[in-house]
Amino acid sequence: MQLDQLLRLMADRGASDLHLKPMRPPLLRIHGKLMPIDSDPLTPDLIQNMVEGILSPAQQLNLEKHLAVDIGYGVRGLARFRGSVFLQRGTVTATFRRIPIEVQELTELGLPDVLMEFCDMGMGLVLVTGPTGSGKSTTLAALINRIARRRSAHVITIEDPIEFLFLDDVASISQREVGTDTPSFAEALRNAVRQDPDVIMVGEMRDQETISTVITAAETGHLVFSTLHTNSSTQSIDRILDSAPANQQKQLRVQLEQVLKAVVSMKLVERADGTGMAPALEIMRLTPRMAELIVKGDTAAMLEEIESSVSYYRMQSMNQSLIALLVHGTINYAEAMRQSPDPEDLSLKLRKMFPNIEEQGEDMTSTADFSQILELQQFQKLYEEQEERHKIRETEMEARSAELQNGLQERERQLQEVKQANVEQASELDKAHNEVSRLERESQEKIDKLSDRIKELNQRLMSGAR
Repeated sequence: MQLDQLLRLMADRGASDLHLKPMRPPLLRIHGKLMPIDSDPLTPDLIQNMVEGILSPAQQLNLEKHLAVDIGYGVRGLARFRGSVFLQRGTVTATFRRIPIEVQELTELGLPDVLMEFCDMGMGLVLVTGPTGSGKSTTLAALINRIARRRSAHVITIEDPIEFLFLDDVASISQREVGTDTPSFAEALRNAVRQDPDVIMVGEMRDQETISTVITAAETGHLVFSTLHTNSSTQSIDRILDSAPANQQKQLRVQLEQVLKAVVSMKLVERADGTGMAPALEIMRLTPRMAELIVKGDTAAMLEEIESSVSYYRMQSMNQSLIALLVHGTINYAEAMRQSPDPEDLSLKLRKMFPNIEEQGEDMTSTADFSQILELQQFQKLYEEQEERHKIRETEMEARSAELQNGLQERERQLQEVKQANVEQASELDKAHNEVSRLERESQEKIDKLSDRIKELNQRLMSGAR
């Protein structure tokens, strides 16, 4: 049995991970669940032979020295894989995670549109957090890919190992692998700020030195993306602060207040139709109020600020994201409660929105964007208000219409009177015209008779004169 055969089988079955453990058949993680394939158990020698065939001499030395090594491995025409080789009970064991060759768009991943705004920021720190297998790397890759297609910038990624392969587009992208291209994250970051970057992506902030260097890079005018293994924005801030000595934490709070732009905390939840996993995510953005809470160290008040800033800042809590997924039927009620960081709070929110949801236990889908649910509620309220205003307006229009109708009828009556008066005036005018004509005829007859009489008298005068 060859490793490439197992990796191809893994891709064919849509598995996200492959586990190679001695004395067990290979295990595939499909839709979040580990399932053995139908084959003989793997022997320690077989696993060691598989692994040795893909390790470079440097990686082999690293495994012997540290008893664990992370690697990147690609199968031509299939996919890339992130591997972790380690020892358990003195024998070699390995896991491989499948990384698609093509980077998906944010919308294809079912992520809220607000994440696209992070790609257009000029500077600052954006964190994508969550447990292992929550979609952090895939989300980061989608963000970097969007930048590559839209911004004329120099992007440097620092990864261990390199996972997604990016191609130059509008942007120029340099990918550096820890252990191959650079000795450490911190060293790569120190070098990166002298390499004219616009955007820096750090695969993981693993230690205090890396965290400090990341924050410094963000302070010097770069847009920095990175990840943490935390479950919420408050945990992320606490983790960053805890990495520093107590006497430096106050200054670190001030630095975070200046550079931290957003924290996206993710987890993958099982779809109700059993076809895979969907992302649920908390989104925290640096608002003036949030910056104030960070400086004060009042992380307990951050959740309330997040949940109250959905409409304007498009923030949302994990419970609000789960509600969005539940309302539109992507996940079922039981999965929402199982994945909730605070099931009692989720139950309360659901009872307020849907009084019978717990009794029905029905499946209800969406994107993971709670702001869309809030918008629907706001639209409904606006519609009801608009409908009430429309009814009032309709009543006013009916009254106005009746008034105009009465006015029209009065005008028609007046018009009829005017028409009648015109008819009568026309008749009188005709009579006057006829009378004038008669008088003209009579006058003309009298004139003609008088003319004849004058002629007759003139003739007589002339006869007497002779």
